This record gives sequence, C-alpha cells and structure tokens, in this order.
Amino acid sequence: MLLRQIKLYISIVDENSFTQAAEKNFVSQSAISQAMNSLESELGVKLIERKNRSFKVTTAGEYFYRKCKAIIADLESIKKETIRLGSDKETTLHVGYINLYAGPELSDAIAEFSALYPEVRISVQSGTHEELYRGLVSGSLDLALNDQRRAFSDDYVNMELKNAECIIELSNRSELSSYERVEVADLAKMSCIIVSSKAQRETEAEYYRNILGFANDFIYAETQEEARLMVIGNRGFLPVEVVGKLPEVSGAIRRVPLFRKNRRVTRKYCLFWLEARTGYYIEEFAEMLRKRLSY
Repeated sequence: MLLRQIKLYISIVDENSFTQAAEKNFVSQSAISQAMNSLESELGVKLIERKNRSFKVTTAGEYFYRKCKAIIADLESIKKETIRLGSDKETTLHVGYINLYAGPELSDAIAEFSALYPEVRISVQSGTHEELYRGLVSGSLDLALNDQRRAFSDDYVNMELKNAECIIELSNRSELSSYERVEVADLAKMSCIIVSSKAQRETEAEYYRNILGFANDFIYAETQEEARLMVIGNRGFLPVEVVGKLPEVSGAIRRVPLFRKNRRVTRKYCLFWLEARTGYYIEEFAEMLRKRLSY
C-alpha cells in the first residue's frame, strides 16, 4: 500500500469526483482509477461502489478515509517539525508559570531539558492567570503552567496535572494558627494577601471573592517574598495552592489546610499551549515537567 494511493483516495472522497481529484493531483483519470483498483485489490475490500459516473463510499471506505486522513495530517505535521528542527540553528522556548508556584520542579525540568537540547534557549516568566493566558494568545508564551479558570478549549492542549490542595499561611501570632484546619468563613475578619501586578489586582480580587469565596479586604504584594513578610507581620493571610513541593518558610509562619463547608478547597492545575503551536520541544518539556509535578 503506497502513500500516494492513500492520498489519491482521500482526494477522490474530498472532491466527490474522480475527474476533479485527477485534475487536483495532476494525473490522468485512468491513472487515478488504476491506483484505486490497486488499493482495493491489496485491501481485499471495496472502498467505493461505482455506478455509472457516480460512486458511493462504502462503510469500509468511510472508516479507511477517516483514519487515513488523520494519519496524513500527522505526517504533514511531523514533516514540518522535522524540517524546522533540522534548519533552526537556535530556538527559544518561552515558558510561563503562575506566580503562586515556587517549587523546584520547574528548575529541575529546565536543567534536564537544557542538558538534552543545548541548542534551545529557555525564557521563563511568571505572572497571574490572566497574564499567562494573554501570553499564550499573543504568542509571547509557548507553554504555561497555570490554574484552570476557564472551560477547556479545543484550540489548546490542556495537559491536566493535579488538583492542588489549598492552604493558608498565617503568622504564628494569629489565633487561627493553632487550628488544625481553617474554614473560609473563619477568615472573614482578616485581610487576604494577593500576589499580583498592579494591572491585575482587580481581576485577581474578583477571582478570590467570587470563586474561592473570600469576603475579605484585600492587600497586595508584588512577589511571594513580599507577601510572606506581610504574613510574618500579621497583616493578613496568604492563600497558597500546593503545586509541587512547597519551599521552606520562616518559623514565624504556620501553614493550615483550607476548607469550605467542610470540604477541602482544591484548584486544578494544567500545562497549556496552543494546539497550532504544538512542536517537539514543547511536548518534550511539558512531559518532563508533568512527571515532576505528578509525584
């Protein structure tokens, strides 16, 4: 079975005409008929039922068409990526991660990837959920480690990682620091500390208020380090989502599991990238990071 025969068959079905398929592929009608006869002979089944000048695709033919069209599309993608990999002297992989994440897994994945693919430069940036989303849309990011706040889109590869458990970080001077678990309602009188850029503060506050249910005053920090200094100063509590291994913190901070109506609060985390931008390096790096974050 030749790839050329398969492509001609797909063209016949797409054009719904032997004549037009022949013209599109710059072959004679007798040549395209011969290719079909050879293909059906090798398979031992009819793909097309001919009747005068018209034809009907058989059940076997419809199955063969769907499967082969998908294979051809994959082959074209493989061809393009192979050419790109062979011709690019230097490639940059742009990786984004949500500013709530501070574990070692990303650094470890970068180290492994860079050792295997020294020709690829990795650019890394952190941001809020919305900043990472916009980076993917604009093309300034190839891949993003982000929480799920939207319904999955078919335009993206949505590699699910885990449901991250939510905790809060409190000053050990807070009376809630002695609790084994804290309900969202217990926090109503405290300020919620949000790590966010100035441009995204309103959006982030809306998320914490409407999705996580914090009916609190909000205060803001540009970085997690700044936010934890606020915690130590007992200015409020810091919501943290456990994505990967959490870094050690000062002994002046206590971490307490977060519940809402007796249920553990969790958030789904994924690796996202545009389906249209899928490539070998993106898939390789995503798999390395997925393995580490799934432990």
